[in-house]
Amino acid sequence: MNYIQQAYKGQRELWMFILTTILVAGIFISNFVFYLASDPSDLDAAMDAMKSWNLPSSVLLIINLLPFVFLLGLLFVLVKFIHQRSLLSLTTSRLKVDYKRILFSFLMITIYTIVTFFIMYSIDSSEIVFQFNPVKFSILFIISIILFPFQIGLEEYLFRGYLMQHIGVLVKNKWFPLIFTSILFGVAHSANPEVGAIGFWQMMIFYIGTGLLLGIMTLMDEGLELALGFHLGNNLIASLLVTADWTALQTDALFKDMSEPELGSISEIILPVLIVYPLMLFILSKKYGWTNWKDKLFGKVEEPPKENYKIIE
Repeated sequence: MNYIQQAYKGQRELWMFILTTILVAGIFISNFVFYLASDPSDLDAAMDAMKSWNLPSSVLLIINLLPFVFLLGLLFVLVKFIHQRSLLSLTTSRLKVDYKRILFSFLMITIYTIVTFFIMYSIDSSEIVFQFNPVKFSILFIISIILFPFQIGLEEYLFRGYLMQHIGVLVKNKWFPLIFTSILFGVAHSANPEVGAIGFWQMMIFYIGTGLLLGIMTLMDEGLELALGFHLGNNLIASLLVTADWTALQTDALFKDMSEPELGSISEIILPVLIVYPLMLFILSKKYGWTNWKDKLFGKVEEPPKENYKIIE
């Protein structure tokens, strides 16, 4: 059974899918509605109001990340007790979770990000400030390694996991859930301050492109492991390495970027999506022996024989 077919291992009534999606994706839906109903000045005012609380950045980070803990737990509960499915079937088509895959993709994006940052820093560091504070950074590190797994876990298990599987079963193909969940992933981040600072369409290219990358990883590798590792590495480094006043993650990172955001920045948007992401997929395809791309990304989703799956008691 392939990854999308794992949804057949549980109950799949439409009302279950709608209920779970609304309850778990509510935070993303509300963010998008807020973005549509607001003009840029309202978004700026909301950010300024949060800054006016004068709370430590680590406290604000906890406030931002804590809801993901409860929402991921809620998703797991609904999958287990409403859909009557195992969490393993939501994670991978393998007999057990492959943690080596998670580690490899984590290291791949982490090494790439750190190396490219320091290359750019060595070329021009005029607008990047080294702000290392041992105490503040230690607190940030502890918060990050505890809470970011829940944040990226929710996004991966919701978009590349639950929605990818159940939409695939509904439409009976793989390409539509891949495209649709990638667009949803982009839209879900539309209220991020980067969108207002850099530009809506520019950031949608980046977010949707990243969603496509993670979705292709999931379908080609028949599991979430690579997407989980990649997403965790990306967000952890974003939190710990460099921060800026116009980003969603304003932390006590090692460095602070003092420059103004550039509209449609080639180095931050076009380069990763069009060059780096395909290169990473190529590396993964060689390491894990991916074949039959056409069927895995565009093939049909058929219900497997009954003896190949069972409803979890």
